[in-house]
Formats: sequence, C-alpha cells, structure tokens
Amino acid sequence: MPSIPQPLVPSDDGSTSTEVADALSAFSAGTADATAVLTALNGSRLLVPVVALLTESEVGAHGLKQEKESEMALPKLVGQDGREAVLAFTGAGALMRWRADARPIQSTLLSVCQAAVHEGAAAVVVDVAGPVPFVIEGQVLEVMAAIESGTLSQVEGVTVARMAEAPDAGEGEAGRHEAGERASGEQSPSPEGVPGAEGVPGAGGVPGAEGVPGAEGVPGAGGVPGPVEAPKRRGWFRRR
Repeated sequence: MPSIPQPLVPSDDGSTSTEVADALSAFSAGTADATAVLTALNGSRLLVPVVALLTESEVGAHGLKQEKESEMALPKLVGQDGREAVLAFTGAGALMRWRADARPIQSTLLSVCQAAVHEGAAAVVVDVAGPVPFVIEGQVLEVMAAIESGTLSQVEGVTVARMAEAPDAGEGEAGRHEAGERASGEQSPSPEGVPGAEGVPGAGGVPGAEGVPGAEGVPGAGGVPGPVEAPKRRGWFRRR
C-alpha cells in the first residue's frame, strides 16, 4: 500500500521565516546582496501555488456556462518579453497578496529551481506581489537546478557553484524597479550555503571547481569563468 506523502514541515503555520524576511528587507534596502537572500531561502521552505484549471464546461439549464471538470495546475507568469517564470512564495501571506484561491504546496528552493528548468521556464520569481519580489534566473537558476539533480558537471562554462562578478550595470539598470523588476546589482548571486556547494567561499575571488562535490570535469575547472551578464530590466506581470 503506497504511503501518503508527508509535508516538509508538518507544523508549518504559513509564516515567512524571520531569516528570509530580514534578508529580503536588507536586499531591498541595498544593505545585502542576492547571495544573502539565496542562502536564507535555501534554509527555509517555500510555497509553490497550484490553481484549479477548467478543462471542460457545459451549459446549464438556465443557459449559463458552468464547470464540469477541472484539474490542479502549476501557474506560470509570462514576462513582457515572452519568457515564462515559475512562481514561489515565502509564506501564505505573500501568496494571498498574489492570488487568494491558490493552494500552497511546500517545496524547497533547489526543487523549485529544478522544476523551473524542467518546465523550460527562464526564471523563478519569489513573492511576485511583494512585499519584496526576488528573481532567480540565468546561470544561478541553472546551477541550483543542477545541484538538486546531481548534474552540476554538465553545466557549460561553470567552474563552481557560484558566479563570477558581473560587469557594472548601467546607471539606469542598477536602481530599484517596479514589482518583479530588479537588476542584480554589481555582483551576480551565488548559491553559497547550498547543499552540494560545500567549500565555496563568499564574495571575493572566484576559485576553481576543486573540492566542490559533483563539479569534477566541469569545463574550465581550476580557472576563472567569464563574467555573468547582469540581468536587464524585465517584468513579470502577465499570468498564464
């Protein structure tokens, strides 16, 4: 007889953890970088929303269309540039700000990133409706997904589970943007503190892949990877 899956956090009350809230607040204020947010998120559970999707309808006795069949689906956002993003939320309150009828499913940061890559999404957007939206995309998303799947060595051009410093973003790119729009700042985030990235130091020099479990044979191991381009101004507003 199959067992019933148990929640990641049985006593979860839906609250955003203090560590995550503090990291996002500091990031918004410019006193912490994205690495601090990633580290906090990795140490906390996330909530992934699922919503009812109408698959079949019929016309009732009064001539009104009514639901006949529906199924639960993972919603995506479609960016203004056509890219898709998977949603995640730090707590029930943040989820309710976006959509009150969504059902929360507990997950982890690495699992959400892996699911996003599997779905062909370009990003994971955390708390899209606030209080502080946070976007994970590009090589950071790819590396975190690879850590979860155990395929880090297959990620092209990555020598360790962290990113090189990004080139300075233009003056118009580095400031705050509207909800869901934020440049990465002067340095790309790194998955420091993420399981599978042990031994990777924080901001500073960029080491090679030696000593990183799962990173053996990565192209360019031992060298310094090229800079990661800072994300341009993008929005995630249209829901699919």
